[in-house]
Amino acid sequence: MHRTQFDGNGEVLEIEVLKKIKHPNLVNFCDSGELLLVGQKYAYAIFDFISGETLADKLKREEYINPYEAKGIVSGVLNGLNYLHTLDKPIIHNDLTNLNVMLDLSGKIVIPKIIDLGYARYLNQPNKDYLKDGLKPFYQPNEAFNKVFSVRSDVFSAGALYYHLLEGLPPWFIEISKYKVDNQKLEDAVIEERRKPLKFLSVTDQHTQNVIGKALQPNAENRFKSVQDFIKAMNGEIEVQQLSSPKEVTKPKLKEIKKGKGFSAIAGMQDLKDTIQLDVIDALNEKERYAEYGLTIPNGMLLYGPPGCGKTFFAEKMAEEIGFNFYQLKPSDIQSKYINESQEKIKNLFDEARENAPSIIFMDELDAVVPNRDNSNVNHMNTSAVNEFLAQMNNCGDDGIFIIGATNRPNSIDPAILRAGRLDKVIYLPPPDLDARELMFKLYLEKRPREVGLNYSDLARATEKYVSSDIKFLCDEASRTALKLNTRVSKEILLSTIKNNKPSISLKELHSYIAIRAKMEGLSENNDRPSIGFKY
Repeated sequence: MHRTQFDGNGEVLEIEVLKKIKHPNLVNFCDSGELLLVGQKYAYAIFDFISGETLADKLKREEYINPYEAKGIVSGVLNGLNYLHTLDKPIIHNDLTNLNVMLDLSGKIVIPKIIDLGYARYLNQPNKDYLKDGLKPFYQPNEAFNKVFSVRSDVFSAGALYYHLLEGLPPWFIEISKYKVDNQKLEDAVIEERRKPLKFLSVTDQHTQNVIGKALQPNAENRFKSVQDFIKAMNGEIEVQQLSSPKEVTKPKLKEIKKGKGFSAIAGMQDLKDTIQLDVIDALNEKERYAEYGLTIPNGMLLYGPPGCGKTFFAEKMAEEIGFNFYQLKPSDIQSKYINESQEKIKNLFDEARENAPSIIFMDELDAVVPNRDNSNVNHMNTSAVNEFLAQMNNCGDDGIFIIGATNRPNSIDPAILRAGRLDKVIYLPPPDLDARELMFKLYLEKRPREVGLNYSDLARATEKYVSSDIKFLCDEASRTALKLNTRVSKEILLSTIKNNKPSISLKELHSYIAIRAKMEGLSENNDRPSIGFKY
């Protein structure tokens, strides 16, 4: 059995779930135990005998089922799911198919019973506990391919079952024999097919088409919120409008990370590099050792400080150093004039990052992406987007996602993002100190025609209060001057360039960041480790 099929106490999860449930539309558990056969340990469960057949057997004989009978079967299945979903500790079945519904034929009335809870999970279990190997792709919602499950996942499966009973084939059916050795290609083919309109050949009743179409929406947000709503819609208590084909949200693009120098391309910031090495890189490469101490990769970090101090550059070089997949997010990437589309884009981003984990999500201008919801200027749509971000970020390190947020305005971001389990580390990036400035001049000038014996320390002393982007600009300007003069970049040219170009950040603005830093470190006063920065 797969490790995800055991609970925290080492007990078989399916059996522990079965012990807690009792409903006329669910298989009835009687007893369980263990036995040894040929040196291997097995678990077994005993159930009440059901005199009847599976829906799969019935469909083999009849090909499709009349609408009245199909509605009765699906109603019973939904009643069983509703019971599971409304327990004190809700359970998601995750594997509802025609194979996992038995028809009890012992009485005058046929009673459908959901069986086989081997893929069932508690709703509060993390996504990493989801097992998708062996599941039927036509009954699985899109999000399940990314190991995401919810009550709406079961809604989709119930909709697929209803469609199968009436049409004789699962929805968006394609021939799968050529994909048997490549599950990823099969999943991609199924998702691609679902971009087409849902076709009905046997079902002529418009209301039934609308109900099934809503249950089978590829985007979970567009489905029924619960199986209870599904039941009400089937009974005509809720009117369901005819749905057009859902608009496909653009898939977030994975940014190609070229092989580069990684941290060696960054001058200075040694304390920050050491922290990343210890808390992220080593944690990834030595998972078992870190697990012994109860340590995992942190969820993420916030980089803040004056403009031009290398926050974006550091994030890109960190991706090179670690080798994670890299997603760069700007405010314009998620903004939308449509209600709920921003949340959908955010969810798709995190789903994609989970699928390609380990991943880094770098959020530039974080103050615009996650603004403070207490600000009266933040509208309802932005508030909903912030809520979605916070929900997706909760303990995302468990899913192999590391988040880096960068901002020049830390006072404008929502404070909830700095709580434990989200951005765990808050790091100030001030203007580079003397040693860092000297290294930067070396780094930016080493491949240019320059004066032999150039004294980089004199240049560093002449650029106090200059930020990282200023240093690069000075080197570029000095190189242009040398090019015009057809000479090497000299100390005199560099000092003249420095004299003619003042720092881009005023002294008053730098002092304001000192006050911001004191406040931010106050927010993190429970963290024993000091914030990383440079003295100047």
